[in-house]
Amino acid sequence: MLELASVLLILIIFPVMVMEITAATSGHDVSLPGCPDKCGNVSIPYPFGIGDGCAATNISRYFSVTCNNTFEPPRPVVGGPLMQGEVIDISLVSGEMRIYGPISYSCFTSNTTTPDNKSSEFSLEGTPFVPSATRNRFTVIGCSTLGLIGGSIHGDANPYVTGCYSYCHGLNSTSDGAPCTGMGCCETTIVPNIINFTTTLLNLSSVWKFNPCFYAMLTEVGWYSFRRQDLVPHLGFVDERAKRGVPVVHDWAIRNGSCLEEGEKTQKNYVCVSSNSYCVNARNGRGYLCNCSEGYEGNSYLPKGCQDIDECELRKQDPKYEQLYPCNNGVCQNLPGGYRCNCMIGTRSDGTNYGCQTVLRQAERVAIGLSISAVKVMALTCLLVMKLQRRKHIKEKDAYFKQNGGLKLYDEMRARQVDTVLLLTEQEIRKATDNYSDHRVLGCGGHGMVYRGTLDDDKELAIKKSKVIDNDCREEFVNEIIILSQINHRNIVRLLGCCLEVDVPMLVYEFIPNGTLFEFLHGNDHRSPIPLDLRLKIATQSAEALAYIYSSTSRTILHGDVKSLNILLDDEYNAKVADFGASALKSLDKDDFIMFIQGTLGYLDPETFVSHHLTDKSDVYSFGVVLLELMTRKKAIYSDDFNGKKSLSHTFVSLFHENKLSNMLDYEIIEDEVMVVLWKVADLVMHCLSPRRDERPTMKEVAERLQMLRRIQMQLVTKSNSTRAHYDYGGSSTLAPSDQMKHHSMDTTKLVIDVHKAR
Repeated sequence: MLELASVLLILIIFPVMVMEITAATSGHDVSLPGCPDKCGNVSIPYPFGIGDGCAATNISRYFSVTCNNTFEPPRPVVGGPLMQGEVIDISLVSGEMRIYGPISYSCFTSNTTTPDNKSSEFSLEGTPFVPSATRNRFTVIGCSTLGLIGGSIHGDANPYVTGCYSYCHGLNSTSDGAPCTGMGCCETTIVPNIINFTTTLLNLSSVWKFNPCFYAMLTEVGWYSFRRQDLVPHLGFVDERAKRGVPVVHDWAIRNGSCLEEGEKTQKNYVCVSSNSYCVNARNGRGYLCNCSEGYEGNSYLPKGCQDIDECELRKQDPKYEQLYPCNNGVCQNLPGGYRCNCMIGTRSDGTNYGCQTVLRQAERVAIGLSISAVKVMALTCLLVMKLQRRKHIKEKDAYFKQNGGLKLYDEMRARQVDTVLLLTEQEIRKATDNYSDHRVLGCGGHGMVYRGTLDDDKELAIKKSKVIDNDCREEFVNEIIILSQINHRNIVRLLGCCLEVDVPMLVYEFIPNGTLFEFLHGNDHRSPIPLDLRLKIATQSAEALAYIYSSTSRTILHGDVKSLNILLDDEYNAKVADFGASALKSLDKDDFIMFIQGTLGYLDPETFVSHHLTDKSDVYSFGVVLLELMTRKKAIYSDDFNGKKSLSHTFVSLFHENKLSNMLDYEIIEDEVMVVLWKVADLVMHCLSPRRDERPTMKEVAERLQMLRRIQMQLVTKSNSTRAHYDYGGSSTLAPSDQMKHHSMDTTKLVIDVHKAR
């Protein structure tokens, strides 16, 4: 038992001891020969470097470090024009670099003056750096302050935005050292693999007398602790606590490839070629890192950077290493990557010698016996563990099923005689999605990942792995599944069922094959013309679907995230509104205060930020942006001629007031005979985008006006075509007006379908 306790003690202290060994034997080279290994007090290990030829610039120019000698001690700086920061330290083992990051602030001098603003923007695209999602937090300081961080994620075309709201009635309502949960300061997490981001502030000037300045920053977890004093002086926080910025942790890696097999390691620019080293994939974003093998230490990126650890010498230097490298009653012999403890020769009382051979023979017999016993014990243990794991897995599935409301769902289905809800098992879901294969992914967003699934009867489904549902909402989740499963509207993606045997419930929808409206309007393929009547058709059908879920169901349901990515198109280019499952549903009879506003940048209702209440008029605002996308074929956040980012809704409102509508509309639909319709659509958009939600129309009114405008457009086009036919052929059309309108609509829709199928 004493020996077992010693072994357990060694296992517990092993990680700490290894870190101390690395520190104690850090005399190995960390930079290329002839290159400086430090700037001031900061070590600069290769692939980073100072000066020409000292950094791995063939992989990324951002590995080059500039040493600013105007300070004492000098300060290292890394980055380019849109991403630059002072380096605090660089870790080769964890693949992390800490730098001083910027702070966004907004300061008032009165409630009528324009505040002094500074927004922070970081562009990491093309660099080896990605902000750590686990080591950083987005932090906001101030009263009545909303801080936002937005940007883009590598490999995701959708803009990313999140933030938090900080409030306080006065300085006396805050206390020093309090956690940042919303009183004086707040914080929230970020997602992995962000390649660029911008931090901004929205605040009220009414608190300027006791809180003139507001701050937002991405900073290392645990660095900031709230002080009441940070709310009082003008830029006091920046001047006193963050003169050089705030510490931010970036994950860095070799981003130009991945770990290679042994025979491929001679490929160009592959850096894990040092002996006694191995490659690991990056934990944040694509790429890889190099580490020294066990028993070696040093810089694994240098040709001979990983050097053997002399365990025997360490035992002599410090007694604490004797616990890490035990060698009782023996002589320690260092070996490459390890060590060996040789037994000592002794003399018996009768003058004869005993030594290693006797000891080794005894050790061999003991080792053989222990090995056989160990094999038997391990085999029995594995069988027992497998049986216990299987039983545990079954219990977990039953527990998740009950936890997610499975029993209540069964009762509700029997009581309401609902036979349209599919209850799929986890095994059926895995089989349908090829074990959640990447090639089955249809898309991902703020509410979860969507997979394309195929059942045994070849029925295709869209399976959504939703975000975590609050335990207080389990009963409401079941009720909403029943309600959504009974929605039968031609322009709404139908909810077919769910899987409740997992921690996070999965929803099952009908599969819509023709992609999203976003892809249809803004796809990267060859741009195809889209006639006005098809655009009005999609807009009308989408508005009718939203109006239906607000007023025609037994229970009012909010969408909460209306955007072109959540409107799907079937084979005939009919609109299908999607993504209003249980994770995004709310009831209008509740007046809940929303602490964290989530949505998609460019579609968010600005009044929701101020009131923190989500209503059906919030969806009307977002639909107004979608209507703008249809009329302009521009994204909600688009790039102008100078490659600057602009808000589509903000630009449209400005040009509308300047009577410059044609400057925004898609040139393909600008025709004299339909300009009256385009003006009326623009007027409808202006009403939808009204800053005050009370001035916006209901979705039912929007749908009715779009229906009317679509009829007017058809009549104008038919009349124009009849006039042309009269002058071209000396007569009039033989079709009745209603038949002409129907014929024209079918022709233009068929044209678009044919063009896109050809693509």
